[in-house]
Amino acid sequence: MADQAAQLLADGIAKRLVQQGRGPMPDYRDGTKATFHYRTMLSDGEHRVLDDSRARGKPMELIIGKKFKLPVWETILSTMRDGEQAEFLCDTKHVVLYPLVAKSLRNIAAGKDPLEGQRHCCGIAQMHEHHSLGYPDLDDLQQNPQPLIFAIELLKVEAPGSYRQDPWAMTDEEKMQAVPLIHEEGNELYRQGKVTEAAAKYYDAIACLKNLQMKEQPGSPDWIQLDLKITPLLLNYCQCKLLCHEYYEVLDHCSSILNKYEDNVKAYFKRGKAHAAVWNTAEAQADFAKVLALDPSLGPVVAKELRSLETRLRQKDSEDKIRFKGIFSQ
Repeated sequence: MADQAAQLLADGIAKRLVQQGRGPMPDYRDGTKATFHYRTMLSDGEHRVLDDSRARGKPMELIIGKKFKLPVWETILSTMRDGEQAEFLCDTKHVVLYPLVAKSLRNIAAGKDPLEGQRHCCGIAQMHEHHSLGYPDLDDLQQNPQPLIFAIELLKVEAPGSYRQDPWAMTDEEKMQAVPLIHEEGNELYRQGKVTEAAAKYYDAIACLKNLQMKEQPGSPDWIQLDLKITPLLLNYCQCKLLCHEYYEVLDHCSSILNKYEDNVKAYFKRGKAHAAVWNTAEAQADFAKVLALDPSLGPVVAKELRSLETRLRQKDSEDKIRFKGIFSQ
């Protein structure tokens, strides 16, 4: 233990044990999966917290040997036992890429594309290429690199082959093989009425394909083929978001589809429903009209949506009249 601490210290990492772990030291060979909670703090006197996985409600999962963009996490985890809690003060050289990693993790937690704003280049190139990461505290850290403290609680260590990999940890070939399986898992969850869980599956499948697409030249045949696989998954995801009343996300995604595929009936229909839900009456009517123009057989379905919109508008108008009458009669 003392030798291990000395080796860490020589490499610019100071470990402080908070709570002893249990059992023997795990074998952290390549492919081992570590599940842990982390809290990232500045090394100033206040120890201001940048990120906290507990606050997001989901622990971090890391697979040893998968070339994670923050190698120091592999280094410090490999010194820990199950259940152990420890703090690690890491020199600046180990955490230069933390702002980029944190941005991706925050995007994932917010349901956004973890690759948003990234291109197929190394992390250092990305840091110089983009003026802002979209988070002021990460922008400040990127411009003023400094040592960071990671408070880690190791929850679980799983040997290679004993778990299913998360999409981000798969090879390109594994991603392509996993997409139809994840897609079907999402469909089955949707049929069971587990809409939130289904959306998470569709999101994982989209993330696999987006990661592969990022490596292709936009507009190339391979890029287009991947985009054609992404589109139905994104529409399924939007259907789940409609049922979860997350209408603005549906508007964004459907609009992005229609910017590329102007004849996508499902995108017009789902966007029309989202517009109707947020009282964008003219936009909803325009989208439903486009649905009819592209596929007249959907007339009865569109008519039902328009009747529902008219009913809601009349009800809202009546409620507004009563509300305003009460205001002006005072």
